[in-house]
Amino acid sequence: SAAQLYSVLGISTVAVGVVCMLLSRPILRMVFGSIDEDVMRFAQQYFLISAVSYPFIGLYNGGAALFRAQGNSRISMLASLVMNVINIAGNALLIYGFGMGVIGAALATLIGRVFAAVFILWQNQNLHNPLRVQRFADLRPRRRPIMQILSIGIPSGLENGMFQIGKLCVSSLTSTLGTSAIAANAVANSVSTLANIPGNTMSLAMIPVIGQCLGAGEKKQAQRYSVTLLGIAITGLTVANAALFFLMPEVVTWFNLSAEASAMCTHVVHWFNLFSIFFWATSFTLPNALRAGGDAKFTMSVSIVSMWLFRVILSYIFVLQFHLGLTGVWFGMFIDWICRSLCFLVRFARGKWMEHKVI
Repeated sequence: SAAQLYSVLGISTVAVGVVCMLLSRPILRMVFGSIDEDVMRFAQQYFLISAVSYPFIGLYNGGAALFRAQGNSRISMLASLVMNVINIAGNALLIYGFGMGVIGAALATLIGRVFAAVFILWQNQNLHNPLRVQRFADLRPRRRPIMQILSIGIPSGLENGMFQIGKLCVSSLTSTLGTSAIAANAVANSVSTLANIPGNTMSLAMIPVIGQCLGAGEKKQAQRYSVTLLGIAITGLTVANAALFFLMPEVVTWFNLSAEASAMCTHVVHWFNLFSIFFWATSFTLPNALRAGGDAKFTMSVSIVSMWLFRVILSYIFVLQFHLGLTGVWFGMFIDWICRSLCFLVRFARGKWMEHKVI
């Protein structure tokens, strides 16, 4: 199964990378519409180089998932740490040292992802690793394990794919609000990601922990650990978002935004902090418990419907009909979270998610 995971990832990420390289300009034009030619040229440069990195980030994610499934998150942490250090240092060197601009930023990302993939594959092949790929013949595609992998992977992939497409549609809407809104939205997204770290951490932990409980037939233990991990996520999100709420006026000064963009950014991040405390974990951490039980089709259905109905369509209504600007875009996202939370909490409480047979 581990070897087949690498095979599927290798084939799919290379295919997606090639498509993105061949159709880079039409894809960017479709998403962002009519933008300045200079912006389009820079976007295309970054897009082309980032497409080369898709196979590497795919292999890294596959290897990291295999280690987390064994209860060993230290390897993926080290790889991610060094990858991001290379990315940050590379950005500073290539952008400011060599004046390479957008190309420098993209190359730094590519180099970091190449290192992460090589490191995780090297660690995977350690003689003491029970999931190492012993022979190249193991990588030959086999129907049964691939179908078992895809039975979980395809719903999750469709869910994530539709989520990203929805985000692009919302980004396209944001681009119509002017330069200040675009800059404020970009910074707000970056800053809010920091506040979500506790929730993301528990999301990653949820899958191997709950998967191992259900694999051992311990359903009560799976429920107990799900609630425990969810509680830890909510506690961490509360602390992180409360800190960001009070520090935001200072944090926004780090990005050299205009006064208008700074005010918009601070405003939407403050709203984000409040909604994140109550709804982020139940929207994104809890469904990983359902996925660990093989309930990926349900999470996919809820996420896609909620994404398009609230985050996309409602955002357009808030912006175009009620003229709420950037705040309207973010409130569409918050209502999406509320809908997801209600659906996932009901599904979890009923316990049907523990009745699936994955392998």
